[in-house]
Amino acid sequence: MNNFKKNEKNKVFQEIFGTHAVTAALENPNRQLFELNILKKHSNLAIKYQNKLKGINVFNSKDFYKKFGNENLNQGIVLKCSFLKQKTLEEFLITENEYLNSLILILDQITDPQNIGSIMRSCALFNCRGIIVSKTNSPEITSTIIKSASGAVETVDFISVTNLHRSIKILKKKGYWVYGLDSAKENKKIRDIISPKTVFIFGSEGKGIRDLVKKACDDIISLPFKPNTKYKIDSLNVSNAASIALYEYYTKYY
Repeated sequence: MNNFKKNEKNKVFQEIFGTHAVTAALENPNRQLFELNILKKHSNLAIKYQNKLKGINVFNSKDFYKKFGNENLNQGIVLKCSFLKQKTLEEFLITENEYLNSLILILDQITDPQNIGSIMRSCALFNCRGIIVSKTNSPEITSTIIKSASGAVETVDFISVTNLHRSIKILKKKGYWVYGLDSAKENKKIRDIISPKTVFIFGSEGKGIRDLVKKACDDIISLPFKPNTKYKIDSLNVSNAASIALYEYYTKYY
């Protein structure tokens, strides 16, 4: 285990919980599996994966709660495994170059684990293979993000870069058109604008996209919706906005 990068407060393994997240990790050949801890009701997993890992522990509810906490959070299943090795932007673009159509998301200062996990899940469903974030303004892939992503962490690359502005320049040189999503701009039909190689940038719900990043965009677009003035509902959650943009690209090019 000493060969694994220490992460999440210097652990040499990662704990994954939740049925979908754990099942996806068990199927990923890039994970080294150490220990599966389950309630008796998940005994079918012990049978299915007994040849993949030796450490399978089956608990009753009382003992499981003492060791791993509330079942409502972990769904009675916890896996200890290796961290995934994340690609660099250069490595990702080499493999992405094999595809005629390519959609990438950039998340600028989005830190909420639930939002990041939900966005990753939508990426997996709408054939977006990569998310780019800044090393200094985004969390690492934590157990909470993995559970929220419901298995998508195993298939969507999460790429941390030192400088988003520089990374955008690299993407443009590779033929990508870069669009920032900003609710303050005039509504445009995404389908009429986007190209086969597209980057969507989303900012935090409070501050939006930073000015320097925004200036690097080819265009700033906004999703059309009808604000509810009575109850002052005038914006979309960032994960919902990402899902809509992903859907628009998917239905145009796939």
